[in-house]
Formats: sequence, C-alpha cells, structure tokens
Amino acid sequence: MAQFIKIYNENPNPKEINKVVHSLQKGGLIIYPTDTIYGLGCDITNVKALEKIARIKGVKLQKANFSFVCNDLSHLSDYVKQINTPTYKILKRALPGPYTFILPGNNNLPKAFKNKKTVGIRVPDNNIIREIVRQLGNPIVSTSIRDDDDVIEYTTDPELIFEKWQNLVDIVIDGGYGNNIASTVIDLSTDEIEIIREGKGSLDIL
Repeated sequence: MAQFIKIYNENPNPKEINKVVHSLQKGGLIIYPTDTIYGLGCDITNVKALEKIARIKGVKLQKANFSFVCNDLSHLSDYVKQINTPTYKILKRALPGPYTFILPGNNNLPKAFKNKKTVGIRVPDNNIIREIVRQLGNPIVSTSIRDDDDVIEYTTDPELIFEKWQNLVDIVIDGGYGNNIASTVIDLSTDEIEIIREGKGSLDIL
C-alpha cells in the first residue's frame, strides 16, 4: 500500500522530500501536486517504472506521450535540440507555470524515448514537485490521473486520490487541493506555433 505524505508547498519539509526522492530512485511511482492537476510520475531513467505507468494508462510505452517535469530550464539542453531565441523567450515568459511545451528532442533522450522526435517539457509553479526533481537530479515523467467520473475529469482531493490509487503507486503526496484544469499544451517543435490544448495557462505569453 502507498504511503500518504503531507508536504506544504510554501515550505516543503526536506525529510519528506527525501523520502519521495529515495522512492523514485528505487523505481517507485508517485502521485504529486502541480500548479494544475495532480500527476502520476516516476524517474525518466527507470524503464521498469515507466513500463508500469504505461500499463496503468493502458498504452504501450513506445506510443505513450509522457512529458518531463523539470525544476527549471537548465535541464533543457540535456533532452532538447538547440532552440531559437523567440522560442526561448516564450519559455522564459511562461515558466514556471501551467504549460506543457512540445519541443524537438535530441539524441540524449532516455532509452525508453529514443524513438521520439519531440518531448513535452513541464516546469510547474509548484515548490513541492520542483524540489523533488531538483534533488533527484533529473526530470520525472508526468502524466495526468484522469477520473472515471464523467462529470469531474480530474480528482482534486488528495485523500480521494489516495483511496483510488493506494494499491497502484508507492507514494501519494498530499499537497492540498489540486486544480481540475490541465495545463495548456503548446507545440513549439516547428516554426509554426500550434496550440494543442487550451488549459489553465493563458495564451498571452505567445
């Protein structure tokens, strides 16, 4: 059964953050808060953990469109081809914030993502998950946890999330109520900017 760990966004407790990082390093799956909806994630370098998430989502890992959660833009060149100045300016304006940017992937993508031409990058405005990623030393994979309810698309109450997911993951972080609107997804992988999904993030940044 999963651990249910309370962490405060204003001042994340280092001891609790450590617990989560340790679990990720061992291939654990976590559910964590962002500046939008709660996410399901694992260490992007752990293929076994990635496969588990793909199974839970009912997709083949090779076909899965997972995005990477980074703690800032410094990891960008690890996974993304060199981007032009206008693109970088958009990223600087928007991040940290409720956006997922699709960018051209480079040859250093982790093994499981080698066949991908693009990668989704997320830097949420949430101290809990950014601190976890910072301490882990590389991004974690991110995918949304949808609700089966037709009315509510995303569960916002961490206790209800725990009830539903406790036997599928290793840790559920209670970072307070989540949002029920997903991130805005913007494709910047070509010269033509494309809005894939309009979510919480405003389009004024473009």
